Amino acid sequence: MKMYDALERCPGAYCGRSPLGNDTWSSCGVCPRGSRVNASYACSPCRDELTPYSWLYLGFMTMLPLMMHCFFIDMDAKDRKFSRKQLILTASAFIEVALSAILATLFMEPMWELRLYACDARKLTDWYTLFYNPSPNYEARLYCTQEAVYPLQTIVLVFYFLCLVNMFLIRPLISKLMNVGGKSKAPIYSALYFLPLLVFIHALGCGLIYYSFPYLSVAISMVANAIHYSLKLDQTLKALVCSSVWELKNVVIISVHWMLLAYGITSLNYHYGFLCLVPFPTLFYILTVRFTDPGEFRELESRI
Repeated sequence: MKMYDALERCPGAYCGRSPLGNDTWSSCGVCPRGSRVNASYACSPCRDELTPYSWLYLGFMTMLPLMMHCFFIDMDAKDRKFSRKQLILTASAFIEVALSAILATLFMEPMWELRLYACDARKLTDWYTLFYNPSPNYEARLYCTQEAVYPLQTIVLVFYFLCLVNMFLIRPLISKLMNVGGKSKAPIYSALYFLPLLVFIHALGCGLIYYSFPYLSVAISMVANAIHYSLKLDQTLKALVCSSVWELKNVVIISVHWMLLAYGITSLNYHYGFLCLVPFPTLFYILTVRFTDPGEFRELESRI
């Protein structure tokens, strides 16, 4: 029997006792970072391996800034084909995000290893311990706010900070070496807005995102696919098919939409047979565009 089996019960769901040495324990309070209260009300270190679902969650959070970078780089390029500037800036964004993800992992326990110790997320309240500080006997509040899902909250915040730092260090250097200079400022300015926004969203909704990111992946993929095709000037079936097959930029964009959709389906733990539905949103839009194109309705009205 472990020595903490006989510890007195602590109030609240996240208050525990920390070992002080010589078989003595602290009073009930917040557990140290990297630990979590167990069923015996003792603070035990987080030494579990991350579940595959948690790794997929971290992968989704990693893709968000990369997708935002690529979107604003493409908006700034305003070209139907890939330009030299766009390719260079996209490659730079990929390097920045990949390096940030690796460094964020290395900075977490165990330090300087590409693996993570974790406390598994068991329920939604684990992400919002701030709202579960008990008041024993309705007296003074006992503050036990902690990262019960260590390190799934802090590692994302560290990652976003590193994305910002790496962007300032790497993007200007690559831009200067590849001679794209002042042409690359707009995507950087955009990142100064969307990176703090992502931090704010994560700080408030990290738990909700954790349990819904597979559905968000599917929704983002389908909405982005519809927007991509709706921006085409020629909405005929033949033109959409040709642009989807023969224009390299469209092929890459559609492939990214498909990979994001496949990522969401995989995260939902559905049968892999559902992956055959990945092309469905694209095919559905192309095959039904003739029924939704406003030009068709205007032509019909003119005939009437």
